[in-house]
Order: sequence, then C-alpha cells, then structure tokens
Amino acid sequence: MDWNKTKTIFIVVFAILNVFLYSLYLSQHTEARNVQTLNETSIDESLEQDNITYEELPDYPKEMSYVSADISTFPKSELDKYEDQHFVTTDDTILHATLEVPFNVQNAKGDYLLNDFLKEYVPYGEEYLLWEIIEENQFAVFFQKVEEYPIYFNDNAMLIVYWDEKGNITSYDQQHFSEFEHFNKKKDILSPRDVINTLYSRDYLKRDSKVTSVSLGYSTLITLTKTQVFAPTWRVRVELEDGEFEDHFMNAVEGKIIEFKSERDENGEE
Repeated sequence: MDWNKTKTIFIVVFAILNVFLYSLYLSQHTEARNVQTLNETSIDESLEQDNITYEELPDYPKEMSYVSADISTFPKSELDKYEDQHFVTTDDTILHATLEVPFNVQNAKGDYLLNDFLKEYVPYGEEYLLWEIIEENQFAVFFQKVEEYPIYFNDNAMLIVYWDEKGNITSYDQQHFSEFEHFNKKKDILSPRDVINTLYSRDYLKRDSKVTSVSLGYSTLITLTKTQVFAPTWRVRVELEDGEFEDHFMNAVEGKIIEFKSERDENGEE
C-alpha cells in the first residue's frame, strides 16, 4: 500500500470536509442573523405592506401586579343612603334598583348625564367607568375599576343602567367587588408595540386596518367561590376597512390572547 498516497487522499478529504462544515456554519450563522433581523424589522415592513397603521402609542407602567378581591354584598345600611329607589337583591350580591322618580339620561344639549347619575343614585358609583352606550336598546354598560383601570367583561364587576323611550333612567342592575388587594411582586408587562406585533404575527390584525387605541385594564385570571384574581390586560381597539371596530385583549404579563364570552344578550339581560 502506498501510504504517502493514502495520506494525501485523507488530507484532501478532511480539507474538503472542513470547507463544507465551515460553509454550513456560515450558512446557519447567516440564517440566524437574518431571523434576528427579521424579528426586529420585518413586522414593521409587513404592517406597511398590509396597510396596517397605529396611532401614537401611550406611555405605560413598566410593571404591574396581580390583584384579588371578594364579591361584595349590599348591606342595608349602604342602601338606606339612597332615597326614592326600590331595591331587590339576588343572592345578596346582585342589586336590582328601580327609580321611583326617573332621572333624565340627557340634558337639553343631548349630552349624557350618566356620571352625574352614578354619583347621586348608585352605591359605589365612583368606582365604575363607562364602557359602552347602546342607544338603540336604551342602556349603558359600566365596568368597575381597579384604581383607574377597568375590569373587562366580568359580570361581578358590571353596572347596567336602563332608560325608557322618553330618555328617563328607570332602573339599574349592579354587581361589585370589595376592596382590591395587590399581591406578589410587580411583573414586567409587554409594551404596546409588543402587543401589536404579537397580534399581527398571530393574524389578528386585518389588512387595511388601523389601531386606534391601546389601553390597560384587568381581566379575570382565577375564579374561586367568592374571591377572584385579576391579571393586567391590554385592550387593542382596531378600526377595520369598512369602518367597523374590533377589540383584542391580551394578558399583559403572559402574552396570552383573551376571548371574552358575555353572559348577557344584546338587551343587557342575562
């Protein structure tokens, strides 16, 4: 056997193998860099290609905590503060109120006076934020808030105010949580930009749409018998090409999409 010739063959083979492995490394390294660059820049380019725009993004707290609270009852001592109303409670936690003297829902200029109504007629009324006015069905939906943040679509934290065809508020249904407690350490939350990018990458944002607002609230994370735990939650409001609106909700800590299912029908009834 010609060992010199065999040695030369081995050297050439190993040299070719080294060149192949190095070229493979370069290819994989370049691909990894391209993926990193893609993550950083391609979403903006894709948003532009799909004609998806967004308004100036809001300032936001970099950290938030989970909170918990117990479902409230409505003690007689609290209800006795409000005159000219008839109260009925269900399971001590759902308040049905009927006004004996109706309250005008709008003034002469057509402005809604709902905040005035809450201050004067509704127990704990200052703890609620207006979510939506359904003019055609003559009712308004309010969400209880944690500090300045609303609790999204939790029936135990909702207030619904009804009025008649003459524009007189006649009744309301109310549920309420007691004092909220923050627990555990504050968690880092996703930025508005992160939320938009995630929604787009998961195909929740449609072509030719516009993100009109990004805002914070809370959503129900855990439901026990009377105690519930709430997680910081982003709400993204989107105007579609046809002028309709969609709302998307995301856990601000974990990045999970949240789908709400209301137990109430279009008339505001359970």
